[in-house]
Amino acid sequence: MTSSLIRGRPRRAGRAHISVRVVHTLVGGVAGVVWLVLPGMTINAAVPVPAARTTPGTATATVAKVDAAQEEDEKSTIDLVLPLVAVGAAVVLAGYAYVRRTRRARNRTTPARISAHPVQPSPTAPPLPELDDRARALLIEADDWVRTSREELGFARARFAEAAAEPFTKVLRDAEAELSAAFRMRQQYDDGVPEDATARRHALAGMVGRCQEAGRVLDAEAPAFDRLRGLDLGVGEALAIAETRFRELAGRTGATETTLTELGDRYGPAAVDSVTGYVEHAKDRLVFTTSRLNESRQSADRGENRRAIRHLREAEGAVTQAAEFLTAVDELATDLARAEALLPPALTGAEAELSAARAAGGEGSPAAQVPPAELHARHARADLVLAAVREELTGGPYDPLDALRKVVRAVLPVAGGRAGVLAVAASLVAGSSVRGADGFVATHRGVVGVTARTRLAEAVRLLRAEPADPLAADALARDARALAERDVRAHGNPIAGAAEHASGLAGAVLGEVLLHGGTPPSFGGPRTRARHTDDDLS
Repeated sequence: MTSSLIRGRPRRAGRAHISVRVVHTLVGGVAGVVWLVLPGMTINAAVPVPAARTTPGTATATVAKVDAAQEEDEKSTIDLVLPLVAVGAAVVLAGYAYVRRTRRARNRTTPARISAHPVQPSPTAPPLPELDDRARALLIEADDWVRTSREELGFARARFAEAAAEPFTKVLRDAEAELSAAFRMRQQYDDGVPEDATARRHALAGMVGRCQEAGRVLDAEAPAFDRLRGLDLGVGEALAIAETRFRELAGRTGATETTLTELGDRYGPAAVDSVTGYVEHAKDRLVFTTSRLNESRQSADRGENRRAIRHLREAEGAVTQAAEFLTAVDELATDLARAEALLPPALTGAEAELSAARAAGGEGSPAAQVPPAELHARHARADLVLAAVREELTGGPYDPLDALRKVVRAVLPVAGGRAGVLAVAASLVAGSSVRGADGFVATHRGVVGVTARTRLAEAVRLLRAEPADPLAADALARDARALAERDVRAHGNPIAGAAEHASGLAGAVLGEVLLHGGTPPSFGGPRTRARHTDDDLS
Protein backbone atom coordinates (compact mmCIF):
# COMPACT_ATOMS: atom_id res chain seq x y z
CA MET A 1 0.00 0.00 0.00
CA THR A 2 1.40 3.39 -0.97
CA SER A 3 1.79 5.84 1.85
CA SER A 4 -0.47 8.87 1.78
CA LEU A 5 2.61 10.99 2.27
CA ILE A 6 4.25 9.49 -0.82
CA ARG A 7 1.10 9.82 -2.87
CA GLY A 8 0.91 13.49 -1.92
CA ARG A 9 4.40 14.50 -3.04
CA PRO A 10 3.77 15.13 -6.76
CA ARG A 11 0.86 17.41 -5.95
CA ARG A 12 2.90 19.40 -3.44
CA ALA A 13 5.78 19.65 -5.92
CA GLY A 14 3.40 21.02 -8.51
CA ARG A 15 2.07 23.59 -6.06
CA ALA A 16 5.67 24.62 -5.16
CA HIS A 17 6.53 25.05 -8.85
CA ILE A 18 3.51 27.27 -9.31
CA SER A 19 4.54 29.30 -6.25
CA VAL A 20 8.01 29.92 -7.74
CA ARG A 21 6.46 31.13 -10.94
CA VAL A 22 4.23 33.51 -9.01
CA VAL A 23 7.27 34.91 -7.18
CA HIS A 24 9.06 35.43 -10.46
CA THR A 25 6.05 37.24 -11.86
CA LEU A 26 5.79 39.54 -8.85
CA VAL A 27 9.49 40.37 -8.86
CA GLY A 28 9.28 41.08 -12.57
CA GLY A 29 6.36 43.39 -11.94
CA VAL A 30 8.26 45.31 -9.29
CA ALA A 31 11.26 45.62 -11.60
CA GLY A 32 8.99 46.91 -14.34
CA VAL A 33 7.61 49.58 -12.04
CA VAL A 34 11.13 50.71 -11.15
CA TRP A 35 12.14 50.72 -14.81
CA LEU A 36 9.20 52.92 -15.72
CA VAL A 37 9.89 55.33 -12.87
CA LEU A 38 13.63 55.70 -13.30
CA PRO A 39 13.47 57.65 -16.60
CA GLY A 40 11.47 60.31 -14.81
CA MET A 41 14.29 60.60 -12.37
CA THR A 42 16.65 61.80 -15.18
CA ILE A 43 14.38 64.27 -16.96
CA ASN A 44 14.53 67.94 -16.00
CA ALA A 45 11.03 69.19 -15.84
CA ALA A 46 12.12 72.83 -15.63
CA VAL A 47 11.33 75.34 -18.41
CA PRO A 48 13.98 75.05 -21.14
CA VAL A 49 16.57 77.87 -21.29
CA PRO A 50 17.08 79.45 -24.71
CA ALA A 51 20.50 78.98 -26.24
CA ALA A 52 22.87 81.96 -26.00
CA ARG A 53 26.30 82.70 -27.13
CA THR A 54 28.60 82.48 -24.17
CA THR A 55 32.16 82.90 -23.36
CA PRO A 56 34.14 80.19 -21.69
CA GLY A 57 33.76 81.82 -18.37
CA THR A 58 30.11 82.28 -18.54
CA ALA A 59 29.71 78.76 -19.92
CA THR A 60 31.38 77.29 -16.92
CA ALA A 61 29.15 79.23 -14.58
CA THR A 62 26.07 78.31 -16.51
CA VAL A 63 26.93 74.60 -16.50
CA ALA A 64 27.47 74.72 -12.75
CA LYS A 65 24.09 76.25 -12.20
CA VAL A 66 22.34 73.69 -14.44
CA ASP A 67 24.11 70.80 -12.70
CA ALA A 68 23.06 72.09 -9.32
CA ALA A 69 19.44 72.41 -10.44
CA GLN A 70 19.45 68.91 -11.90
CA GLU A 71 20.94 67.47 -8.77
CA GLU A 72 18.25 69.16 -6.69
CA ASP A 73 15.50 67.82 -9.00
CA GLU A 74 16.93 64.29 -8.91
CA LYS A 75 17.04 64.30 -5.12
CA SER A 76 13.43 65.50 -4.98
CA THR A 77 12.24 62.82 -7.42
CA ILE A 78 14.13 60.03 -5.64
CA ASP A 79 12.74 61.13 -2.29
CA LEU A 80 9.23 60.87 -3.72
CA VAL A 81 9.43 57.64 -5.81
CA LEU A 82 11.53 55.30 -3.70
CA PRO A 83 9.14 55.21 -0.71
CA LEU A 84 6.29 54.51 -3.08
CA VAL A 85 8.18 51.64 -4.69
CA ALA A 86 9.08 50.19 -1.29
CA VAL A 87 5.52 50.40 -0.01
CA GLY A 88 4.15 48.83 -3.20
CA ALA A 89 6.61 45.96 -3.06
CA ALA A 90 5.82 45.34 0.62
CA VAL A 91 2.08 45.27 -0.09
CA VAL A 92 2.52 42.83 -2.98
CA LEU A 93 4.72 40.47 -0.96
CA ALA A 94 2.42 40.60 2.09
CA GLY A 95 -0.59 39.82 -0.09
CA TYR A 96 1.21 36.90 -1.71
CA ALA A 97 2.25 35.52 1.69
CA TYR A 98 -1.33 35.75 3.00
CA VAL A 99 -2.76 33.99 -0.08
CA ARG A 100 -0.13 31.27 0.16
CA ARG A 101 -0.82 30.63 3.86
CA THR A 102 -4.58 30.55 3.27
CA ARG A 103 -4.27 28.14 0.36
CA ARG A 104 -1.91 25.88 2.30
CA ALA A 105 -4.29 25.75 5.28
CA ARG A 106 -7.26 25.02 3.02
CA ASN A 107 -5.51 22.18 1.16
CA ARG A 108 -3.82 20.59 4.16
CA THR A 109 -4.69 16.89 4.50
CA THR A 110 -2.49 16.10 7.48
CA PRO A 111 -2.48 17.55 10.98
CA ALA A 112 -0.60 20.78 11.41
CA ARG A 113 1.38 19.26 14.25
CA ILE A 114 1.96 15.66 15.23
CA SER A 115 2.18 15.07 18.94
CA ALA A 116 3.34 11.95 20.69
CA HIS A 117 0.67 12.50 23.33
CA PRO A 118 -3.05 11.94 22.56
CA VAL A 119 -5.47 14.80 22.97
CA GLN A 120 -6.81 14.81 26.50
CA PRO A 121 -10.46 15.60 27.24
CA SER A 122 -11.31 19.00 28.54
CA PRO A 123 -10.83 19.37 32.29
CA THR A 124 -14.53 20.25 32.50
CA ALA A 125 -15.63 17.06 30.69
CA PRO A 126 -17.26 14.50 32.98
CA PRO A 127 -15.31 11.32 33.78
CA LEU A 128 -16.03 8.37 31.52
CA PRO A 129 -17.96 6.39 34.18
CA GLU A 130 -20.16 9.42 34.86
CA LEU A 131 -20.87 9.87 31.15
CA ASP A 132 -21.63 6.16 30.90
CA ASP A 133 -24.15 6.41 33.75
CA ARG A 134 -25.81 9.35 32.04
CA ALA A 135 -26.07 7.49 28.74
CA ARG A 136 -27.54 4.42 30.42
CA ALA A 137 -30.13 6.48 32.28
CA LEU A 138 -31.13 8.41 29.15
CA LEU A 139 -31.57 5.21 27.14
CA ILE A 140 -34.03 3.92 29.74
CA GLU A 141 -35.89 7.23 29.84
CA ALA A 142 -36.04 7.58 26.05
CA ASP A 143 -37.35 4.03 25.72
CA ASP A 144 -40.11 4.90 28.17
CA TRP A 145 -40.93 8.14 26.31
CA VAL A 146 -41.38 6.24 23.08
CA ARG A 147 -43.41 3.41 24.62
CA THR A 148 -45.78 5.77 26.43
CA SER A 149 -46.22 7.96 23.35
CA ARG A 150 -47.01 4.90 21.24
CA GLU A 151 -49.62 3.76 23.74
CA GLU A 152 -51.44 7.08 23.99
CA LEU A 153 -51.32 7.49 20.22
CA GLY A 154 -53.32 4.25 20.03
CA PHE A 155 -56.17 5.88 21.94
CA ALA A 156 -56.07 8.90 19.61
CA ARG A 157 -56.33 6.58 16.60
CA ALA A 158 -59.33 4.84 18.17
CA ARG A 159 -61.17 8.16 18.35
CA PHE A 160 -60.06 10.03 15.24
CA ALA A 161 -59.45 9.17 11.61
CA GLU A 162 -56.05 7.78 10.73
CA ALA A 163 -55.29 10.89 8.68
CA ALA A 164 -55.62 13.08 11.78
CA ALA A 165 -53.14 10.94 13.70
CA GLU A 166 -50.68 10.51 10.82
CA PRO A 167 -48.47 13.54 11.68
CA PHE A 168 -47.91 12.15 15.16
CA THR A 169 -47.29 8.67 13.77
CA LYS A 170 -44.47 10.19 11.72
CA VAL A 171 -43.09 12.00 14.76
CA LEU A 172 -43.14 8.75 16.68
CA ARG A 173 -41.29 6.99 13.87
CA ASP A 174 -38.62 9.69 13.94
CA ALA A 175 -38.20 9.27 17.70
CA GLU A 176 -38.07 5.49 17.29
CA ALA A 177 -35.33 5.84 14.67
CA GLU A 178 -33.22 8.00 17.00
CA LEU A 179 -33.72 5.56 19.86
CA SER A 180 -32.90 2.57 17.67
CA ALA A 181 -29.64 4.22 16.60
CA ALA A 182 -28.77 4.96 20.24
CA PHE A 183 -29.42 1.35 21.26
CA ARG A 184 -27.32 0.14 18.32
CA MET A 185 -24.43 2.29 19.55
CA ARG A 186 -24.93 0.90 23.07
CA GLN A 187 -24.82 -2.69 21.82
CA GLN A 188 -21.55 -2.00 20.02
CA TYR A 189 -20.23 -0.23 23.11
CA ASP A 190 -21.07 -3.26 25.25
CA ASP A 191 -19.29 -5.44 22.69
CA GLY A 192 -16.12 -3.37 23.17
CA VAL A 193 -16.40 -1.26 20.02
CA PRO A 194 -14.70 1.16 19.87
CA GLU A 195 -11.72 0.31 22.08
CA ASP A 196 -9.98 3.70 22.33
CA ALA A 197 -10.99 5.69 25.40
CA THR A 198 -11.53 8.90 23.45
CA ALA A 199 -13.64 7.12 20.85
CA ARG A 200 -15.70 5.47 23.59
CA ARG A 201 -16.34 8.88 25.09
CA HIS A 202 -17.56 10.06 21.70
CA ALA A 203 -19.79 7.00 21.42
CA LEU A 204 -21.39 7.76 24.78
CA ALA A 205 -21.90 11.36 23.75
CA GLY A 206 -23.57 10.09 20.58
CA MET A 207 -25.99 7.96 22.61
CA VAL A 208 -26.85 10.95 24.77
CA GLY A 209 -27.41 13.13 21.71
CA ARG A 210 -29.66 10.58 20.02
CA CYS A 211 -31.81 10.14 23.12
CA GLN A 212 -32.09 13.89 23.58
CA GLU A 213 -33.18 14.29 19.96
CA ALA A 214 -35.85 11.61 20.42
CA GLY A 215 -37.17 13.51 23.42
CA ARG A 216 -37.00 16.83 21.60
CA VAL A 217 -39.14 15.74 18.65
CA LEU A 218 -41.75 14.28 21.01
CA ASP A 219 -41.76 17.38 23.22
CA ALA A 220 -42.16 19.62 20.18
CA GLU A 221 -45.38 17.90 19.12
CA ALA A 222 -46.91 17.30 22.57
CA PRO A 223 -49.00 20.54 22.53
CA ALA A 224 -50.39 19.73 19.08
CA PHE A 225 -51.17 16.20 20.24
CA ASP A 226 -53.10 17.58 23.21
CA ARG A 227 -55.08 19.77 20.83
CA LEU A 228 -55.90 16.71 18.72
CA ARG A 229 -57.20 14.76 21.69
CA GLY A 230 -59.07 17.81 22.98
CA LEU A 231 -59.19 16.56 26.56
CA ASP A 232 -59.15 20.12 27.87
CA LEU A 233 -62.59 20.52 26.33
CA GLY A 234 -63.90 17.45 28.11
CA VAL A 235 -63.00 13.81 28.64
CA GLY A 236 -66.40 12.36 27.72
CA GLU A 237 -65.58 10.67 24.39
CA ALA A 238 -62.11 9.53 25.43
CA LEU A 239 -63.49 8.17 28.68
CA ALA A 240 -66.12 6.20 26.77
CA ILE A 241 -63.42 4.60 24.58
CA ALA A 242 -61.39 3.60 27.64
CA GLU A 243 -64.45 2.15 29.34
CA THR A 244 -65.33 0.12 26.24
CA ARG A 245 -61.82 -1.28 26.04
CA PHE A 246 -61.93 -2.11 29.75
CA ARG A 247 -65.18 -4.07 29.35
CA GLU A 248 -63.76 -6.01 26.39
CA LEU A 249 -60.67 -7.02 28.34
CA ALA A 250 -62.66 -7.94 31.43
CA GLY A 251 -64.69 -10.26 29.26
CA ARG A 252 -61.55 -11.84 27.79
CA THR A 253 -59.90 -12.79 31.07
CA GLY A 254 -62.00 -15.89 31.61
CA ALA A 255 -61.40 -17.24 28.10
CA THR A 256 -57.68 -16.45 28.26
CA GLU A 257 -57.37 -18.20 31.60
CA THR A 258 -58.97 -21.29 30.08
CA THR A 259 -56.58 -21.09 27.11
CA LEU A 260 -53.59 -20.96 29.43
CA THR A 261 -54.75 -24.03 31.34
CA GLU A 262 -55.28 -25.96 28.13
CA LEU A 263 -51.85 -25.00 26.82
CA GLY A 264 -50.22 -26.31 29.98
CA ASP A 265 -52.09 -29.59 29.74
CA ARG A 266 -51.27 -30.07 26.06
CA TYR A 267 -47.65 -28.95 25.89
CA GLY A 268 -46.47 -29.14 29.49
CA PRO A 269 -45.64 -26.44 32.07
CA ALA A 270 -42.35 -25.51 30.41
CA ALA A 271 -44.13 -24.45 27.21
CA VAL A 272 -46.23 -21.82 29.05
CA ASP A 273 -43.67 -20.75 31.63
CA SER A 274 -43.12 -17.38 29.89
CA VAL A 275 -46.76 -16.35 30.45
CA THR A 276 -47.48 -18.02 33.76
CA GLY A 277 -49.25 -15.53 36.01
CA TYR A 278 -50.13 -13.19 33.15
CA VAL A 279 -53.88 -13.53 33.63
CA GLU A 280 -53.49 -12.53 37.28
CA HIS A 281 -51.37 -9.56 36.25
CA ALA A 282 -54.06 -8.53 33.78
CA LYS A 283 -56.72 -8.71 36.46
CA ASP A 284 -54.49 -6.61 38.72
CA ARG A 285 -54.24 -3.87 36.07
CA LEU A 286 -57.98 -4.03 35.47
CA VAL A 287 -58.69 -3.51 39.18
CA PHE A 288 -56.57 -0.37 39.03
CA THR A 289 -58.34 0.67 35.82
CA THR A 290 -61.75 0.33 37.46
CA SER A 291 -60.92 2.75 40.25
CA ARG A 292 -59.31 5.27 37.89
CA LEU A 293 -62.20 5.24 35.43
CA ASN A 294 -64.65 5.87 38.26
CA GLU A 295 -62.54 8.72 39.65
CA SER A 296 -62.19 10.26 36.20
CA ARG A 297 -65.94 10.25 35.59
CA GLN A 298 -66.67 11.62 39.05
CA SER A 299 -64.13 14.41 38.57
CA ALA A 300 -65.65 15.29 35.21
CA ASP A 301 -69.13 15.43 36.77
CA ARG A 302 -67.81 17.86 39.40
CA GLY A 303 -66.26 20.03 36.70
CA GLU A 304 -62.70 19.14 37.76
CA ASN A 305 -61.47 18.55 34.23
CA ARG A 306 -57.74 18.52 35.00
CA ARG A 307 -58.21 15.84 37.61
CA ALA A 308 -60.44 13.91 35.21
CA ILE A 309 -57.70 14.00 32.56
CA ARG A 310 -55.12 12.71 35.01
CA HIS A 311 -57.25 9.75 36.11
CA LEU A 312 -58.17 9.02 32.49
CA ARG A 313 -54.48 8.77 31.56
CA GLU A 314 -53.89 6.42 34.50
CA ALA A 315 -56.75 4.21 33.34
CA GLU A 316 -55.52 4.22 29.72
CA GLY A 317 -52.04 3.16 30.79
CA ALA A 318 -53.35 0.33 32.97
CA VAL A 319 -55.82 -0.97 30.41
CA THR A 320 -53.05 -1.02 27.78
CA GLN A 321 -50.90 -3.23 29.98
CA ALA A 322 -53.83 -5.51 30.82
CA ALA A 323 -54.29 -6.02 27.08
CA GLU A 324 -50.56 -6.75 26.77
CA PHE A 325 -50.76 -9.56 29.32
CA LEU A 326 -53.83 -11.20 27.77
CA THR A 327 -52.56 -10.82 24.21
CA ALA A 328 -49.27 -12.46 25.16
CA VAL A 329 -51.12 -15.63 26.18
CA ASP A 330 -53.16 -15.67 22.98
CA GLU A 331 -50.08 -15.08 20.82
CA LEU A 332 -48.20 -17.87 22.55
CA ALA A 333 -51.11 -20.22 21.86
CA THR A 334 -50.91 -19.30 18.16
CA ASP A 335 -47.13 -19.73 18.05
CA LEU A 336 -47.26 -23.12 19.76
CA ALA A 337 -49.89 -24.38 17.33
CA ARG A 338 -47.89 -23.16 14.33
CA ALA A 339 -44.69 -24.70 15.69
CA GLU A 340 -46.42 -28.01 16.29
CA ALA A 341 -47.65 -28.09 12.69
CA LEU A 342 -44.30 -26.98 11.30
CA LEU A 343 -42.09 -29.36 13.25
CA PRO A 344 -42.55 -32.58 11.15
CA PRO A 345 -41.76 -30.88 7.80
CA ALA A 346 -38.91 -28.99 9.49
CA LEU A 347 -37.36 -32.28 10.61
CA THR A 348 -37.67 -33.69 7.09
CA GLY A 349 -36.17 -30.56 5.60
CA ALA A 350 -33.35 -30.54 8.14
CA GLU A 351 -32.38 -34.12 7.26
CA ALA A 352 -32.39 -33.22 3.58
CA GLU A 353 -30.21 -30.20 4.33
CA LEU A 354 -27.68 -32.32 6.18
CA SER A 355 -27.53 -34.91 3.41
CA ALA A 356 -26.97 -32.22 0.79
CA ALA A 357 -24.33 -30.53 2.93
CA ARG A 358 -22.43 -33.81 3.35
CA ALA A 359 -22.55 -34.46 -0.39
CA ALA A 360 -21.28 -30.96 -1.14
CA GLY A 361 -18.54 -31.16 1.49
CA GLY A 362 -19.72 -27.92 3.03
CA GLU A 363 -19.66 -25.95 -0.24
CA GLY A 364 -22.32 -23.24 -0.36
CA SER A 365 -23.08 -23.49 3.37
CA PRO A 366 -22.28 -21.17 6.27
CA ALA A 367 -19.65 -23.71 7.34
CA ALA A 368 -17.75 -23.64 4.02
CA GLN A 369 -14.54 -22.44 5.68
CA VAL A 370 -14.71 -24.92 8.57
CA PRO A 371 -12.02 -27.64 8.61
CA PRO A 372 -13.35 -31.05 7.48
CA ALA A 373 -12.94 -32.67 10.90
CA GLU A 374 -14.88 -29.89 12.65
CA LEU A 375 -17.54 -29.95 9.93
CA HIS A 376 -17.96 -33.70 10.40
CA ALA A 377 -18.39 -33.20 14.15
CA ARG A 378 -21.06 -30.56 13.59
CA HIS A 379 -22.96 -32.83 11.26
CA ALA A 380 -22.81 -35.58 13.86
CA ARG A 381 -24.14 -33.25 16.57
CA ALA A 382 -26.96 -32.14 14.28
CA ASP A 383 -27.90 -35.79 13.72
CA LEU A 384 -28.08 -36.30 17.48
CA VAL A 385 -30.29 -33.22 17.95
CA LEU A 386 -32.71 -34.34 15.24
CA ALA A 387 -32.92 -37.81 16.75
CA ALA A 388 -33.63 -36.34 20.21
CA VAL A 389 -36.35 -34.06 18.84
CA ARG A 390 -38.03 -37.00 17.07
CA GLU A 391 -38.01 -38.87 20.35
CA GLU A 392 -39.66 -35.86 22.08
CA LEU A 393 -42.51 -35.98 19.60
CA THR A 394 -43.41 -39.51 20.70
CA GLY A 395 -42.57 -39.19 24.39
CA GLY A 396 -45.50 -37.15 25.69
CA PRO A 397 -46.15 -33.41 26.19
CA TYR A 398 -43.39 -31.27 24.71
CA ASP A 399 -42.74 -27.66 23.84
CA PRO A 400 -42.96 -27.41 20.04
CA LEU A 401 -41.35 -23.94 19.97
CA ASP A 402 -38.36 -25.18 21.92
CA ALA A 403 -38.12 -28.31 19.75
CA LEU A 404 -38.23 -26.19 16.59
CA ARG A 405 -35.55 -23.94 18.07
CA LYS A 406 -33.27 -26.94 18.59
CA VAL A 407 -33.72 -28.03 14.98
CA VAL A 408 -32.91 -24.67 13.38
CA ARG A 409 -29.97 -24.03 15.71
CA ALA A 410 -28.46 -27.41 14.92
CA VAL A 411 -28.92 -27.41 11.16
CA LEU A 412 -28.88 -23.84 9.81
CA PRO A 413 -25.25 -23.12 10.78
CA VAL A 414 -23.98 -26.17 8.83
CA ALA A 415 -26.45 -26.24 5.93
CA GLY A 416 -27.02 -23.96 2.97
CA GLY A 417 -30.60 -23.00 3.74
CA ARG A 418 -31.91 -24.89 0.72
CA ALA A 419 -35.10 -25.92 2.51
CA GLY A 420 -37.37 -22.90 2.91
CA VAL A 421 -39.19 -24.56 5.77
CA LEU A 422 -36.16 -24.05 8.03
CA ALA A 423 -36.10 -20.33 7.29
CA VAL A 424 -39.80 -20.12 8.15
CA ALA A 425 -39.21 -22.09 11.34
CA ALA A 426 -36.35 -19.84 12.39
CA SER A 427 -38.46 -16.72 11.78
CA LEU A 428 -41.33 -18.14 13.84
CA VAL A 429 -39.09 -18.98 16.78
CA ALA A 430 -37.32 -15.61 16.75
CA GLY A 431 -40.55 -13.65 16.38
CA SER A 432 -42.11 -15.42 19.35
CA SER A 433 -39.06 -14.70 21.52
CA VAL A 434 -38.92 -11.03 20.52
CA ARG A 435 -42.63 -10.45 21.18
CA GLY A 436 -42.42 -12.20 24.54
CA ALA A 437 -39.42 -10.17 25.67
CA ASP A 438 -40.92 -6.89 24.45
CA GLY A 439 -44.17 -7.51 26.30
CA PHE A 440 -42.34 -8.31 29.52
CA VAL A 441 -40.24 -5.14 29.31
CA ALA A 442 -43.31 -3.02 28.52
CA THR A 443 -45.28 -4.28 31.52
CA HIS A 444 -42.34 -4.14 33.97
CA ARG A 445 -40.51 -1.10 32.67
CA GLY A 446 -40.52 0.63 36.03
CA VAL A 447 -37.57 -1.57 37.07
CA VAL A 448 -36.08 -3.05 33.86
CA GLY A 449 -32.56 -1.80 33.21
CA VAL A 450 -30.67 -0.68 30.15
CA THR A 451 -28.89 -3.94 29.29
CA ALA A 452 -32.12 -5.89 28.83
CA ARG A 453 -33.56 -3.10 26.70
CA THR A 454 -30.39 -2.91 24.61
CA ARG A 455 -30.40 -6.64 23.85
CA LEU A 456 -34.09 -6.46 22.96
CA ALA A 457 -33.54 -3.52 20.60
CA GLU A 458 -30.71 -5.38 18.87
CA ALA A 459 -32.91 -8.47 18.51
CA VAL A 460 -35.62 -6.38 16.88
CA ARG A 461 -33.06 -4.83 14.52
CA LEU A 462 -31.66 -8.20 13.44
CA LEU A 463 -35.12 -9.64 12.88
CA ARG A 464 -36.10 -6.70 10.65
CA ALA A 465 -32.80 -6.50 8.79
CA GLU A 466 -32.33 -7.47 5.14
CA PRO A 467 -31.31 -10.23 5.25
CA ALA A 468 -32.61 -11.09 8.69
CA ASP A 469 -30.60 -13.06 11.23
CA PRO A 470 -33.28 -15.00 13.13
CA LEU A 471 -30.83 -17.18 15.05
CA ALA A 472 -29.03 -14.19 16.56
CA ALA A 473 -32.31 -12.34 17.11
CA ASP A 474 -33.75 -15.30 19.00
CA ALA A 475 -30.67 -15.62 21.22
CA LEU A 476 -30.63 -11.89 22.01
CA ALA A 477 -34.36 -11.78 22.76
CA ARG A 478 -34.08 -14.70 25.17
CA ASP A 479 -31.11 -13.00 26.80
CA ALA A 480 -33.12 -9.78 27.09
CA ARG A 481 -35.99 -11.61 28.75
CA ALA A 482 -33.67 -13.28 31.25
CA LEU A 483 -31.99 -9.97 32.10
CA ALA A 484 -35.36 -8.22 32.52
CA GLU A 485 -36.60 -10.96 34.85
CA ARG A 486 -33.40 -10.63 36.85
CA ASP A 487 -33.98 -6.89 37.19
CA VAL A 488 -37.50 -7.51 38.49
CA ARG A 489 -36.23 -10.03 41.03
CA ALA A 490 -33.43 -7.70 42.11
CA HIS A 491 -35.58 -4.58 42.54
CA GLY A 492 -38.82 -6.17 43.59
CA ASN A 493 -41.88 -3.98 43.61
CA PRO A 494 -41.40 -0.39 44.81
CA ILE A 495 -44.73 -0.68 46.64
CA ALA A 496 -45.10 -3.86 48.68
CA GLY A 497 -48.06 -3.17 50.97
CA ALA A 498 -51.09 -5.46 50.96
CA ALA A 499 -53.50 -2.59 50.32
CA GLU A 500 -51.48 -1.39 47.32
CA HIS A 501 -51.46 -4.89 45.83
CA ALA A 502 -55.19 -5.26 46.40
CA SER A 503 -55.91 -1.96 44.64
CA GLY A 504 -53.55 -2.68 41.74
CA LEU A 505 -51.35 0.28 42.67
CA ALA A 506 -48.25 -1.87 43.11
CA GLY A 507 -48.56 -3.30 39.61
CA ALA A 508 -49.21 0.15 38.18
CA VAL A 509 -45.94 1.42 39.63
CA LEU A 510 -44.06 -1.68 38.46
CA GLY A 511 -45.33 -1.12 34.93
CA GLU A 512 -44.79 2.65 35.16
CA VAL A 513 -48.46 3.42 34.67
CA LEU A 514 -47.61 5.92 37.39
CA LEU A 515 -44.31 7.77 37.52
CA HIS A 516 -42.55 8.33 40.80
CA GLY A 517 -44.68 10.87 42.58
CA GLY A 518 -47.93 9.44 41.26
CA THR A 519 -48.08 11.29 37.92
CA PRO A 520 -49.26 9.38 34.82
CA PRO A 521 -46.95 9.62 31.79
CA SER A 522 -48.26 11.03 28.52
CA PHE A 523 -47.27 11.49 24.89
CA GLY A 524 -44.06 13.52 24.86
CA GLY A 525 -40.46 13.71 25.93
CA PRO A 526 -38.70 14.76 29.12
CA ARG A 527 -40.28 18.23 29.31
CA THR A 528 -43.88 17.24 28.59
CA ARG A 529 -44.53 13.59 29.48
CA ALA A 530 -45.34 14.41 33.13
CA ARG A 531 -47.48 17.47 32.36
CA HIS A 532 -50.59 16.10 34.11
CA THR A 533 -49.24 16.72 37.61
CA ASP A 534 -50.82 17.73 40.87
CA ASP A 535 -49.82 21.32 40.15
CA ASP A 536 -52.13 21.31 37.13
CA LEU A 537 -55.18 20.04 38.94
CA SER A 538 -58.08 22.42 39.43
